[in-house]
Amino acid sequence: MQSGAADRRTDRIDRSRSRTRSNSGLPRSSDIRSSGKTIGLILIGVGLAIGIALGAWLAAALAEDTVELSGALLGLALVLLFMVLPLVGGGIYILSKGRAEERDLANVREQRALLDIVKTRGQVQISDVVLELKSTRDKVQSDLHELVGKGLFSGYVDWSKGVLYSVEASQLNGRTSCPNCGGQLELAGKGLIKCPYCGAEIFL
Repeated sequence: MQSGAADRRTDRIDRSRSRTRSNSGLPRSSDIRSSGKTIGLILIGVGLAIGIALGAWLAAALAEDTVELSGALLGLALVLLFMVLPLVGGGIYILSKGRAEERDLANVREQRALLDIVKTRGQVQISDVVLELKSTRDKVQSDLHELVGKGLFSGYVDWSKGVLYSVEASQLNGRTSCPNCGGQLELAGKGLIKCPYCGAEIFL
């Protein structure tokens, strides 16, 4: 009987996590593919290959005395200017942009993981979140504020106790007291409200 009850609780948690991921509003990492890095490397490789091949061909031609030095230098300059440099330069630009996309995707994954943890458990210690995400307290706080700004999270946090609570915005809006300490406080609108009594941050 205990095993069956545990299995049912596990199933409920798994379904809750699944709903949280599908309704989080954050893009799935599987739906986003940072192809910039691959394209950038390909362009750089093609540009360098053309430059090396042209250099080898001109060196061989000069050794066999089939072309004049001035003509070889002019041809080399034109190819470098109109083919090699644009390819290599474009590849470097796309590569750097791809790396920036990867950093953005990593940030999205961390925010989704934070949202999954809090919404699944309802109440969680900040220290536990930091350990599970292998992050820092400041990063968790920053991600939390970003999620609130995107309208994806509502609840409140007591930073002094280090506890984060997930509460539906409909349950917070219209309250006249702090959900953490009970102090008089009018909750309305959207965004962040800080309780003047206990310092808790309420996210609407």
